[in-house]
Amino acid sequence: MNSATREAYGAALAELGNKNPNVVALDADLAGSTKSATFGKAHPDRFFDMGIAEADMIGTAAGLATCGKIPFASSFAVFCTGRAFEQIRNSVCNPELNVTVVGSHAGPSCGEDGSSHQAMEDIAIMRALPNMCVVVPADDVEAYAATLALGEYVGPAYLRVARLASPTIHDEDYEFDLLRGDLLREGDDVTVVACGMMVPRALEAADQLAEQGISAQVVNMHTIKPIDGELLEACARKTGKVITIEEGSIVGGLGTAVAEVLSERYPVPVRRIGVNDVFGTSGPGAALLDYYGLNAEHIVKVAHELCD
Repeated sequence: MNSATREAYGAALAELGNKNPNVVALDADLAGSTKSATFGKAHPDRFFDMGIAEADMIGTAAGLATCGKIPFASSFAVFCTGRAFEQIRNSVCNPELNVTVVGSHAGPSCGEDGSSHQAMEDIAIMRALPNMCVVVPADDVEAYAATLALGEYVGPAYLRVARLASPTIHDEDYEFDLLRGDLLREGDDVTVVACGMMVPRALEAADQLAEQGISAQVVNMHTIKPIDGELLEACARKTGKVITIEEGSIVGGLGTAVAEVLSERYPVPVRRIGVNDVFGTSGPGAALLDYYGLNAEHIVKVAHELCD
């Protein structure tokens, strides 16, 4: 089954609204794309379209949070983390307010919208902020569970969801733990740490590597901040080699976070796969993922370079 994580986010947000009357949703005139419109249809009295004004949206969300509401503020990732950075920093993170910022259409899988809309740096920007929790779910099941979990979480959070559909890898009974990484596959030779829609590609690479005599374990690091350092250290001690893959810039993203942790806890070779410090370009989302080497074949190549 293929489904977009943004679809699951919209469905879960509506369910949160059913469970808790304090949950409110705000959007910057992109509700049909971010899927917050699902909440708006179910709870029109608690949905606020702020227009093309992300800074105003975040400021309003912060104000609602001070009144005991639980705001989810959605827009394209490039706009909610870029245009509204000052408001997220000063009005949400500094006072530690309970606001979840949801960035959709991030990374090259945003596709034909082009470089202006393809946020490559959003993870780096958000994880640099004190008090901010950063979550990048791997599939629709995890996106649904993560949204519900963030409805219970108290504090600033950034949830990154994708435009493009991707394979479902989790069963419906999957138990999501916001503070613990998800070890999907055991292995002895190399560890592949992935997030978002790169997780299915990491599993595909592990299957290919197994046929070639390399045992790869796969970690779904859905929460990039606070990152599960204990799991990363255990994996590094076991395999001695780590590959990271993410659908965004390797500067300040998942790869950087993993390298930071392991450099202090258990230094091993770390190879980062991602967008290599460049802006995006226009094209079909799936084709762009291959263009930037965000696929199983590239993981296999790097694993051989580390292991052979």
